Amino acid sequence: MQVEKLKKSHVVVAGAVLVLLPALAYFIGTTSVPQNDTMVAAVERTSVDAPETIAPPAPVVVEAPKAPEPRVEIVEIESGDNLMEVLVRVGAERFDAHVAIQSLQGVYDPRRDLRVGDELRVTLGPVTETGTGSGNGSFEALDYVLSGLKLPVSYDREVLVDRNEDGGFVAREVILPLETETIRVADTIDTSLFVNASRAGVPTSVLIELVRIFSFDVDFQRDIWRDDKFEVLFDVQRNADGEIVGDGAVHYAKLTLRGTELPLYRFENSHGDIDYFNEKGEGVRKALMKTPIDGARLSSRFGKRKHPILGYTRQHSGVDFAAPRGTPIYAAGDGSVVRAGPFSSFGNYIKIRHNGTYSTAYAHLNAFARGIRQGKRVRQGQIIGYVGTTGRSTGPHLHYEIHRDGKAINPLGLKLPSGEKLKGDRLTAFLAHRDTVNSRFAALAAPAFVAENQQPAAAEAQALTE
Repeated sequence: MQVEKLKKSHVVVAGAVLVLLPALAYFIGTTSVPQNDTMVAAVERTSVDAPETIAPPAPVVVEAPKAPEPRVEIVEIESGDNLMEVLVRVGAERFDAHVAIQSLQGVYDPRRDLRVGDELRVTLGPVTETGTGSGNGSFEALDYVLSGLKLPVSYDREVLVDRNEDGGFVAREVILPLETETIRVADTIDTSLFVNASRAGVPTSVLIELVRIFSFDVDFQRDIWRDDKFEVLFDVQRNADGEIVGDGAVHYAKLTLRGTELPLYRFENSHGDIDYFNEKGEGVRKALMKTPIDGARLSSRFGKRKHPILGYTRQHSGVDFAAPRGTPIYAAGDGSVVRAGPFSSFGNYIKIRHNGTYSTAYAHLNAFARGIRQGKRVRQGQIIGYVGTTGRSTGPHLHYEIHRDGKAINPLGLKLPSGEKLKGDRLTAFLAHRDTVNSRFAALAAPAFVAENQQPAAAEAQALTE
């Protein structure tokens, strides 16, 4: 009985094994055998670490040799220099220098235009050949030759000289771009107009113009007192670097002398010439200037005096202005130079004939301005010479004479009629211009300034002419 039960149980187990064996095989197959490539790749990515990527070595870059750079020499012209010597001195061949100078004909005259203090820019280009030893195209500089030259002419012009393909040189004038800026200056005089205006930033050329336009009515030695005031509105030119390189027009200027205001305005007169007028449209130009020098001290008057060297009393036919040696002297009026050179006890002497009635003389000069010679035409206010102590003189000063019909008269007592008095449409235009300049001057001091309650120019012109 027990044996039969045991047999039956074996049969059941065997049957169960037979039934389960295929299912077990199928289950093991699905978990151990990959079904497709995607599954294999996924298994490999999750179970195998990828090896590190090693970057290939960087290629060795062999730089091509650089050609030699041009050599640039900046030379400041000194007294006694000439252009040929300067070019040869910095390394140019004499032949090249000669050809370059020849190219300047009609553009620049080195004998006339080359001035002490000018800065020349000389460019020397390298002469090179290709090396053959290394096979890398290396360069070896053999020599430097003249390849370019820059010459200053004025603040707004320069001359450029360049070597052309044929080995020659070509010169051309270049106009430099400038920007105009209007400047306002106002200050109190506690030393002199020249000193205080210079400290306030007024350029020397503008100061010379101020002296010229006010010299018809103002004696700069006797009329200007401490605490007097000045105002000026003028233009300056700036170059591409923003540096002030030149001065322009003086649009407006005013001296306030012991409370009396003397404003002047730049305006075109009825003949088309630029002149200066007071606030009423009256021209300030006189036939002759009372004091053709700035910042001088009146050291001797016209008339009888005891001569400081000869020791006896004699007629002093002019007035003397003591000033430092080299102080500029201006032509007292338009005219023609009738004498320029040494003259007896006067030393270096200039005489100018202004018209059929008047002439002026200037004595004891240290030197003459460039171009001043007999027959030369000069303009009022033009520099004609410089203060010195040549001839019979005890110290640097200007001896100044005015002759009327050939006879010396007292320069300080001379009274001449004023210039043009504007009328009609010209006066109306001037008054409108005057108001515009006044507003412009005030606006530079206070940008928010707005002109108010200004009388119309036409109505004022009518009132002035009635």
